[in-house]
Amino acid sequence: MMRLIHGLKANYATVLYVLALAFMLLALFKPQIQLKQDVHNYLLIADVSQSMNAEDAMLAGKPVSRMAYTRHLMKRVVETSPCGTYFSVGVFAAENVGLLFMPLEVCANYDIITDTINHLDWRMAWRGNSRLSFGVKSGETVLDSLNAPAQLVFFTDGDEAPKVNAINKLDLGAMDGSHWLFVGVGGHEPVPIPRFNSDNKWVGFWPSDAKEFSAGAVGVTYNDTSKDEPDPIVAYAEFDRYLSQLEDGYLKELAGEIKAKYIEGKDEAGFYDYIQQQKPAAVFVTDYNIRWLYLGLALLLILGVYGPDLSKTWQRYRQRPSRQAS
Repeated sequence: MMRLIHGLKANYATVLYVLALAFMLLALFKPQIQLKQDVHNYLLIADVSQSMNAEDAMLAGKPVSRMAYTRHLMKRVVETSPCGTYFSVGVFAAENVGLLFMPLEVCANYDIITDTINHLDWRMAWRGNSRLSFGVKSGETVLDSLNAPAQLVFFTDGDEAPKVNAINKLDLGAMDGSHWLFVGVGGHEPVPIPRFNSDNKWVGFWPSDAKEFSAGAVGVTYNDTSKDEPDPIVAYAEFDRYLSQLEDGYLKELAGEIKAKYIEGKDEAGFYDYIQQQKPAAVFVTDYNIRWLYLGLALLLILGVYGPDLSKTWQRYRQRPSRQAS
């Protein structure tokens, strides 16, 4: 043992170089280790029914549509999430939820995620009606199709069309929505819903009788251009406009029925903190990159080779007699 220690001391530079080379090889060929960690995996769902075009949200002191506000909130949720968080994005229209992409890690795919959110638009809807209770069933099916457990975050104004009644109400009592979070978007005062034609040009507001033939201003099939040209249906007077607001009471009731959570979407730190504090969706075995650690240790070992010389130089410098002022 003593001979080994003596040999190491005599060849310490070689030993340090060998160890430094070993760490550099690890950094090159095996920079990751597997660790168990809590993983946040969010499925962000945007309501793209036309009531989301109502302008009763505020950003930077200016009124914006509920859709624009939803995009802003979604992007801020993504921006405030740490690396290792996963996101998928989908849209809700009519009675179904459509998935746009499978879960992606936020840091490696930040541009893809935010670009998808930037393009969320009412024209993505495949049909007009907005039946949230059926959408909840569809959302649960989409969750089951993901390759990992996820927390579903549903951004909506809660404006159902047609309105829920004893006949069309769907029983969701048996569903476990503990991994659901409803985010209410919109103002608390009724406002008109803008009407856009097939070219996405504003032509007026939806009329009040829209709820009779088009389910609350969202029932007309969007890609049916015959409904838009040349005379799209609009309100002929201010009193004739169909009005919409954030139906937070209904969203709270729906959340309570499936044991989910509800929060009003607000562009403030408390809202984003609440999202980040949600229970992790799962515990994954993930790859953790420690290349930085291997390279740091290699650098320290190389510096260690010159340690004795630097120490001797420092000692000689301290022992050097100071010059006397002439």
